[in-house]
Amino acid sequence: PGGNIWLKLPLGLMILRAIGKGSFGKVCIVQKKDTKKMYAMKYMNKLKCVERNEVRNVLKELQIMQNLEHPFLVNFWYSFQDEEDMFMVVDLLLGGDLRYHLQQNVHFSESTVKFYICELALALGYLRTKHIIHRDIKPDNILLDEHGHIHLTDFNIAAIVKDDLKATSIAGTKPYMAPELFQTFEGFHPGYSFAVDWWSLGITAYELLRGQRPYVMRSSTPANEILQTFHKVHPSYPAAWSLEMKSLLRKLLCIDAQKRISCLAELQDLDYMSDVNWDAVLSKQLSPGFIPNRRRLNCDPTFELEEMILESKPLHKKKKRLARKTKDQGSDGSPQSDEMWEKYTHFTHSHDRRSSYHQHQ
Repeated sequence: PGGNIWLKLPLGLMILRAIGKGSFGKVCIVQKKDTKKMYAMKYMNKLKCVERNEVRNVLKELQIMQNLEHPFLVNFWYSFQDEEDMFMVVDLLLGGDLRYHLQQNVHFSESTVKFYICELALALGYLRTKHIIHRDIKPDNILLDEHGHIHLTDFNIAAIVKDDLKATSIAGTKPYMAPELFQTFEGFHPGYSFAVDWWSLGITAYELLRGQRPYVMRSSTPANEILQTFHKVHPSYPAAWSLEMKSLLRKLLCIDAQKRISCLAELQDLDYMSDVNWDAVLSKQLSPGFIPNRRRLNCDPTFELEEMILESKPLHKKKKRLARKTKDQGSDGSPQSDEMWEKYTHFTHSHDRRSSYHQHQ
């Protein structure tokens, strides 16, 4: 559909199609009219956000993303709002997430997984320089571009930790959370740091190689059972895997955070990584072993444009809806409305990035 049937977006953006739902809300593809560059636009209803008590997380995610730019992240470009919704415009990645490809029974070779580990390690190394613990590294939050390079997304529960302090709040997806996170459930409060992301990287790498995780647990599994599992169960490593990969995974999946590989330099020092040209990895000069099918959109096809149009408050009818709302002042309870607007006063931003990274995309 042409942009003319949709609401008028700022910055010369027009909506092309819907692609799915994310942590932030619903997602569609937009294109900038002057440059023809395409982006992903995520949008979320403000009132729902207030009702779910998610405003602080959304604004924190925006604050974090504004200050990040890296080849292996999903980078932020613009944010804006209207009376009903918040919109966030980010890099468009059409290669699908790694969860999708696992569900499609893709077999990831050891060399491909090693490649992903290198790219993710560079992203984690960069996040550390920004004092950020991601806290939700998992296949669902790792998107592929059309060439097969990975991009880490979803900073909804990320934490900023400065000056050697530790994080203490419990956050994450249980099957990917490090053991030290669960000690808080048990009444211990030692805190945790960047090592939790490297544990999650280890779980993710194992799952990509084997199609299942090293520990059997679900999001509903009680914390005390999970802690017992860590101490009683020893992950099995198939004989077909190289000794070097098994050694790396054991170092990432070390129960003791102090002994775990937990920074880029420690990973780069391994003999297994001695053949890696890190500059070539960073500049995406190397070809990934797995390239997504370019002839199809690598995401759940069930969420199409029709679903957007069938929403209770669809985007393409927003213009008329907002005009009606303005006319009928009674439908807009002013104290609540003022309070809601106050929460979002810092949401609108435009970062039209011109860095060397984006110029070479």
